[in-house]
Amino acid sequence: MSRQVFLYDPPDRFVAGTVGMPGRRTFFLQATAGPRTTSVALEKTQVAALAERMDELLDEVVRRSGGNAAVPAVVPNEVADTAPLDTPIEEEFRVGTMALAWDGEEERMIVEAQALVELEADSEEDLAEAEERLLQDEENGPPMLRVRLTGAQARAFTKRALDVVNAGRPPCPLCSLPLDPEGHVCPRQNGYRRGA
Repeated sequence: MSRQVFLYDPPDRFVAGTVGMPGRRTFFLQATAGPRTTSVALEKTQVAALAERMDELLDEVVRRSGGNAAVPAVVPNEVADTAPLDTPIEEEFRVGTMALAWDGEEERMIVEAQALVELEADSEEDLAEAEERLLQDEENGPPMLRVRLTGAQARAFTKRALDVVNAGRPPCPLCSLPLDPEGHVCPRQNGYRRGA
């Protein structure tokens, strides 16, 4: 069976969002173009890493171009997106690996999110070889979401993604672990329950 690629070039909307209560949230990337929407699930740490790396890449593009690239320093108001995820949210796959690139000719950020794949191997070398074959197989690899964004769309994505990540449970002022509404067992308090 050939690889399924969900291509958005360009999307009308590309956002990170969540479903559920803080501490039990499921994170999604969602791309929309016209009536078509693709949602893929991923971990909070993946959302944070993607947003941080995108921001760093955009800053590098601006630096190398001497400020002449079509990348705004801050999110323009007309592309800022605070709306909830489009419903119904139907998970196409869970993200395993992600990749970023900058297309200098078309001035577009390319984001790829590939489905998580379970590989079985007898040794570490066999596993590494199987992973390499899988990554290089453009025709028969796992499903992939590929999105091409303008500089403004990419800046808007990074701001929203970091806001979504930071909107979770507040950190404990003593140990920095997340505080649940009912409190938590704080290691800095020798196990005594600390309230929110």
